[in-house]
Amino acid sequence: MKKNIVAMLLAGGVGTRLNILARKRAKPAIPFGGIYRIIDFTMSNIANSGIDVVGVLTQYKPLSLMEHLEDGRPWDIFGRTRNVEVLPPKTGEETSDWYRGTSDAVWQNFNFIEEYSPEHILVVSGDHIYNMNYNLLREFHEAQQADATVCLVRVPEEEARHFGIAITAPDGRIADWEEKPSKPRSNLASMGVYIFNREVLAWALARAAKKNGYDFAKDVIPVLLKQKRVCGYEFNGYWRDVGTLDAYWNANMDLLRTGSGLDIENWQVKTNMTDRGEIGDRPSTYFGRFAEVRNSLISRGCMIDGSVENSILSPGVKVGKNTSIRDSIIFHDVTIGGQVEIKRAIIDKDVVIAEGARVGIGESMPNATYPGQLFTGLTLIGKTVRIPATGRIGTNTIIKPGTDLARKKLRDIPPGSTV
Repeated sequence: MKKNIVAMLLAGGVGTRLNILARKRAKPAIPFGGIYRIIDFTMSNIANSGIDVVGVLTQYKPLSLMEHLEDGRPWDIFGRTRNVEVLPPKTGEETSDWYRGTSDAVWQNFNFIEEYSPEHILVVSGDHIYNMNYNLLREFHEAQQADATVCLVRVPEEEARHFGIAITAPDGRIADWEEKPSKPRSNLASMGVYIFNREVLAWALARAAKKNGYDFAKDVIPVLLKQKRVCGYEFNGYWRDVGTLDAYWNANMDLLRTGSGLDIENWQVKTNMTDRGEIGDRPSTYFGRFAEVRNSLISRGCMIDGSVENSILSPGVKVGKNTSIRDSIIFHDVTIGGQVEIKRAIIDKDVVIAEGARVGIGESMPNATYPGQLFTGLTLIGKTVRIPATGRIGTNTIIKPGTDLARKKLRDIPPGSTV
């Protein structure tokens, strides 16, 4: 069955900088915006662009991601000629026990691509928040008569050192490439979105693999630049790499900021409505007599008796009387008692916070264990944590999944702690 284009979606990221949010799940499977997951944005871009064959390359903690994707039906990529196929590492084969990098993952699954004999191969990441019509990218690629095209976005100059950086020529060709340079010569950063001619990609992947090169940015693009025509497609819309806690929190808050550019409704972002009872089996949200909600996203199945401001609540969150939640992201089925105060927190699923507790208080100092990850005043609470009545959790603190502070006889956790 021949297709003009096949998408290969890289979804195996460990997400180390997201700390405990990625402890039990792959980074693309992390909830976002109440009812979505990060991968929904890329999957929706693919579906809305009419691409109907997708290979999803998983590796780290893939179970929740696989359950969410199912067979592609939530994105209408399902049927006799449409296919979403999850492609985990092929354990037991001599060279295929583990994907060693992004390009290695695609190379190990090139037989999946060849089943469809596509002219073009789209390679995308599953851990970015953006809206793109990939047809416009393909049209640019063809008009430029390129062998490969890299999608680029301008980032603040002080952040450029964290990305692959392109130096482009006036004709749109990429003249030079720097991978996470200490002194960038440009602020045109790679979005992790590429389109290749099939024969060119096969040649480049084989050549990189012979030199023990396993990454697109570090190994494949430099190989192509030497002998092929590689162009840069500058994207001018909203795009966020949510690979850090601060970036993840800010991207969620962009949903509440007027003019941020993040517009899920107009982007037509789709999700799996039945995954873990996300929406389909939930009742309508209940707002009690004294509930106050301002500039927030409240999902179905929530019960609100307190005050919620500038926050995002996933399905099934319960907020007690006289409770105040500010500038926070609350995942599924969290139960919050009465007279609780929560500020600038990210709270994972199935957490219970008893009456009178306070989360996100005290002087802001970097987390002592992870100073490079938690330093802006956020507080991070892991899955199924239990916080006792009148407990005090300081800012920049991490409470690891499954921790029962009452059982540990811990009530006051100072700022910058990890428990």
